[in-house]
Amino acid sequence: MERDNLPTVPAGAEAESFDGTLHELHGIVERLEHGELTLEDSLLAFERGVLLSRRGQAILDAAERRVELLLRDGRTEPLEPGSG
Repeated sequence: MERDNLPTVPAGAEAESFDGTLHELHGIVERLEHGELTLEDSLLAFERGVLLSRRGQAILDAAERRVELLLRDGRTEPLEPGSG
């Protein structure tokens, strides 16, 4: 099957939000590693990082469920975001 004929995943918030989440989390890690933040700012950054990590994990879990559903049902077309 040629690449042009492959089914496409609908452009939804999941892919963009995962990339954005990962990008923001990476930035927080860099700021924390530099060690130039105050204790209060470090705690706030760490808290934000934990929230982002949980969001990213939830997105990955949802993607895994979609893949499992596609494989189980033998589907060939992409699922709509939020289905399954």
